[in-house]
Amino acid sequence: MKNILTSEQMREADRHTIATEPIASVDLMERAALAFVKAFMQLHRDKNVSILICCGTGNNGGDGLAVARLLQQHGYDNVTVWIARFASRQSTDFATNLAKLHYCPIPVSEFFPSDEFPAVTQSILIDALLGSGLNKLLDGDWLRLVQHLNAARIPSIAVDIPTGLPADGIVPSTAQMLYAREAITFQRPKLSFFFPESAKAMDKFHVVDIGLDEVFIENLPADFKLVEASDIRGILRGRKRFSHKGTYGHALIIAGNTHTMGAALLCAGASVYSGAGLTTACIPAEGLLALNARYPEVMYTPRETLAENWEDADAVAVGPGLGLTVDLQHMLEYPAKPLVLDADALTLLARNKSLMKKLPPNSVLTPHMKEFDRLFGEHSNWWDRVNTARRRAVQHQTVIVLKNQYTFMIMPDGQVYINPTGNPAMASGGMGDVLTGMLTAFLAQGYPPQEATILACYMHGSAGDRLAAEGMAVIPATELIAAIPVTWDAIVQSNC
Repeated sequence: MKNILTSEQMREADRHTIATEPIASVDLMERAALAFVKAFMQLHRDKNVSILICCGTGNNGGDGLAVARLLQQHGYDNVTVWIARFASRQSTDFATNLAKLHYCPIPVSEFFPSDEFPAVTQSILIDALLGSGLNKLLDGDWLRLVQHLNAARIPSIAVDIPTGLPADGIVPSTAQMLYAREAITFQRPKLSFFFPESAKAMDKFHVVDIGLDEVFIENLPADFKLVEASDIRGILRGRKRFSHKGTYGHALIIAGNTHTMGAALLCAGASVYSGAGLTTACIPAEGLLALNARYPEVMYTPRETLAENWEDADAVAVGPGLGLTVDLQHMLEYPAKPLVLDADALTLLARNKSLMKKLPPNSVLTPHMKEFDRLFGEHSNWWDRVNTARRRAVQHQTVIVLKNQYTFMIMPDGQVYINPTGNPAMASGGMGDVLTGMLTAFLAQGYPPQEATILACYMHGSAGDRLAAEGMAVIPATELIAAIPVTWDAIVQSNC
């Protein structure tokens, strides 16, 4: 897991690296600019393209000036620089890089408060205006310049972070930002990149290593951690010789209703394909024919015999397509089992919040945004929503899987793990049912709730990424289920 740092912690990592490597701050800036340029050259190989680099007068602007010089040295001969002198100060490293730029054949224009801006005629914009030091909404000349640049509608690449986007904390709904098709960010993604509000500022980001002290970064206190493939390889167990179906647990899926049997089938199928030794579906009798036709591997139990099947289960999922007439309170009086609550079970929980006290410790809740707000109150932004999730996870000693493009997995100690896998092609019905089935299967196999959650979320998204890479623009949930074993095998083989 990689620590995701606040903007102040990143500056602390800069200062530590400068002091202990040791390296001059301007040389660290040069290293960052070179890393940016290398990534830029992979994205834009045409050296005849015309580039406009917009710089402020702080260190982000200094990065931009160094980028301009380095691009010119690498054969990009059509580079123009604009400098926004809207602040009374300039950083020392900005001034040093501006002096270096005087020896390059790069036209530089400076703009002062109230100046008019010329038309943007270049093909690509590099944004090095304000960086991560922003702590307020854009206004005045900064806002005017950003609006002018956005109006040009040319591809923009942000240096470290798009102008106007806070690195962490609340992203106000009224915030205006310089829209970037891509951001090339230094050492770590910014925390705000994982929040839906960042979609107003950029499409995607790339992380480049600038040689900051990784040991120092990983020793900093961090509430947010990014899951990596190496973490999954360390958690995921291969199938062992002489093992049998009893080795891999019994998952019980309580789901489905007359008109929503598909959710139950998807959840049960995902459990089978995620390795549960046995899967039983507790569904209405009218779904039995569909279950046998679709997944003959899955056993059936009627609602009337739920209590005895509950006893036999190693993990239980409640909710997909279940309907709102079942007695959730009665289920929670059964012996404690590793438990996943999703969909209608979350709605029932929201209708009777006192049931939160009856949840077994380490139960896993998997709400999407609306389900979360029904449970814990309305939120106007994702930063507050995630922090509420942290408080509630600690209060109730539950795992909360707050589903998102980058799903936030909040643990009972308040730590937040961010899942990086998944893609927009997965935005189709049934994906949440599949995730619930995967989670239940991993719990049934004996993975602790934290590991089961991380595994399920990562592999769910990774299976979707595999299918998207194969050309699927829209991924049905049934296709994702079929991709789970192949994804599993690829992870296991990469660890051999």
